Amino acid sequence: METYTLTTAGADLVYDVRGPLPTADGRPPLFLIGHPMDASGFVALAARFPDRTVVTYDPRGLGRSSRADGRVDYTPEILADDVHAVITKLGAGPVEMFASSGGAVTALALVARHPDDVTTLVAHEPPLITITPDGPAAVRARAGVRDAYEKRGWGAGMAAFVAMTSWEGEFTDAYFAQPAPDPAAFGMPAEDDGSRDDPLLSDRSWAVSGHRPDADAINAAPTRVVIAVGEESRAVQTGRTSEAAAELLGQAVTVFPSHHGGFLDGEFGYPGKPDDFAARLREVLDAS
Repeated sequence: METYTLTTAGADLVYDVRGPLPTADGRPPLFLIGHPMDASGFVALAARFPDRTVVTYDPRGLGRSSRADGRVDYTPEILADDVHAVITKLGAGPVEMFASSGGAVTALALVARHPDDVTTLVAHEPPLITITPDGPAAVRARAGVRDAYEKRGWGAGMAAFVAMTSWEGEFTDAYFAQPAPDPAAFGMPAEDDGSRDDPLLSDRSWAVSGHRPDADAINAAPTRVVIAVGEESRAVQTGRTSEAAAELLGQAVTVFPSHHGGFLDGEFGYPGKPDDFAARLREVLDAS
C-alpha cells in the first residue's frame, strides 16, 4: 500500500492505493469511501479484494486529512469535489466505487456533478432522511441527537444516536415519548469530556443527511448506480432511506448481507459479515 497527500485549495487529502496503477487487470480501480468514516474503516473490505487495485481516502478534516477552508461543516458538494480531485490525480480514468453511509451521499453528489468519474457506483445505505415519508419527524429525531450531545456530551449523544438509528418504522409519537436513553446501557461513558465537534453527533454533517440527490442528473449520467441495503436494516432508518433513494432514482434496492456496517470486522464493535458482504459486492460489480 502506498499513501499519498493531495493538496487542494481547501484541504490536504490523504489517500491510499493498494495495488498497481495502471491496474494489472485492466479494470478500473475500486474506490471505497465513507463519511464520517475514514479509510481505516475499509481495511477489512479492501483485504477481501487482493486481486483489485483499491483506493481509500480520509475526507477533509477527518482522519489524516486536514482542511484549510475555515469551515467545520460538511457538505456533499464539497466532499464530492474532493473525491473528484483524487480520482483525477490517480490518472487511471473512471473508477468503480463502493460508498457507504454519508459516503454514499457524497458519491451520489459526485455522479451528479462529475458524471464521467464513476463507471459503477454501489451506494450503500445513504442516510437521506428528508426524502422518507416521515422526513419532518426524522429531522426532529436528528435534532434530538444533537441536543443530547450538546447538553450531556458524547456518551449521551451516541446513546441517542443508537436509539434513533435502531428505531423500526417511522418516527411516531411513541418514539419522542421515550425517556432519554442511558449511555451505560450501551456501554458508553456517562461523563462529559467537554468536546462538541463530533461530525456524527453535532449539526456539522446535517447537510449530508439533509441532501436531496439530483435524480435527473444521476439518471442522465453514464454511471450504473446501485442503491444497496443491508438485510438487517430494512425496517430501521437507513433501510428506509435506502428504499426512498432507490424510488427517487426509479429502481429497486439491492440487498446485501448484514447491517449498516456489514463490511466491518470486529475492530469497530458490532461486527458485520465481511466475507459474505465482499462476495456480494464482487457479484454486483461483476454484473456491470
